[in-house]
Amino acid sequence: MINRRHFIASVAGAVAAVSALGVAHAAEKGLVGISMPTKSSTRWISDGESMVKEFTALGYTTDLQYAEDDIPNQLAQIENMVTKGAKVLIIAAIDGTTLSDVLQKAHDKGAKVFAYDRLIKGSANVDYYATFDNFKVGVLQATSLVDGMKARFKGVKPWNVELFGGSPDDNNAFFFYDGAMSVLKPLIDSGDIKIVSGQMGMDKVGTLRWDGAVAQARMDNLLSANYTSAKVNGVLSPYDGLSRGIISSLKGVGYAAGDTMPIVTGQDAEVPSVKAMIAGEQYSTVFKDTRELAKTTAKMVDAVMQGKEPEINDTKTYDNGKKVVPSNLLVPMAVGKDDIQKALVDSGYIAADKLK
Repeated sequence: MINRRHFIASVAGAVAAVSALGVAHAAEKGLVGISMPTKSSTRWISDGESMVKEFTALGYTTDLQYAEDDIPNQLAQIENMVTKGAKVLIIAAIDGTTLSDVLQKAHDKGAKVFAYDRLIKGSANVDYYATFDNFKVGVLQATSLVDGMKARFKGVKPWNVELFGGSPDDNNAFFFYDGAMSVLKPLIDSGDIKIVSGQMGMDKVGTLRWDGAVAQARMDNLLSANYTSAKVNGVLSPYDGLSRGIISSLKGVGYAAGDTMPIVTGQDAEVPSVKAMIAGEQYSTVFKDTRELAKTTAKMVDAVMQGKEPEINDTKTYDNGKKVVPSNLLVPMAVGKDDIQKALVDSGYIAADKLK
């Protein structure tokens, strides 16, 4: 007869051994360091959470850090990840030009580096880039702007428009702007669109750190200097956080939801801006499903860690000054008020109760 106590102890030991093997197996896949720029934007929170979920499911351990738009903080966090022995670094850079030294250390330690959504500039030690088609984002924003003005201001020509760009230290900002201008420049040249302030080019319209307060202050200045008698018909905004600042400025001088509200674009489908779309204040946003970007990035990393070639669909566009970084570009989607339910709610990206 088997001693019951001995049997239980044996089973417990076997379970512990299996558990230990499982932990060892997960640890063998290695540590993935994930460096995100800030928690001030809900989209970066979503990116981070989605990546942790994907990598955990694949058997990796993760170290997720947010630098709160502080460059020295991000550098210190990445260096700490390297010190901990991260085999992979996934970095959404605050300033894509500041990472060369720490990436050299990572390379010397054998770590693979994936630029995430924002291109890292000036370093040969960037192995891959996962992002959306950023030029297409700008095209979608400008197309939405024009379509909105056509519908809302039918008897008006030229349309009075102001331009906002993203942060000049973010390579994506230039792709967004160039994509938008590929649509808007012919209409400016033909006289259908008038940039009343005359401010064009990223050196004049860029918004450092994507700061909504900075955008609001600039819009205040544009309105007081150029629109004491003229009316604004449209504002090109490359990001929802800027859009909210711009809309606050417009509302401050009497614009309100309805037929006279300027067409204001955006990006990232942030909940406050989707609510503003429902309220008739913001006209559109560009939806980039960060769940899919996280999933794609995790698959790329897993392929590389297994000694395979990751999926790449662009080997020409993203020259970081030291190399053309092999990239995987996902497809963005323009979303207007009528698209919210299907694109954002039914897909599970935003819970319906968050929009009430």
